[in-house]
Amino acid sequence: MSSTGEKPGIGTYTCTNCGEQVKLDDNTDTLPPCPVCHKTEYRP
Repeated sequence: MSSTGEKPGIGTYTCTNCGEQVKLDDNTDTLPPCPVCHKTEYRP
């Protein structure tokens, strides 16, 4: 599980609340709040 503000690395992360996917393209990218529901927990 990853949270907003973490830098979990390149990959696609799925919001645990609504299922929206966020893609990070760089190891230095930080997970944002979910763009749909604004929750902060993701699963890989």
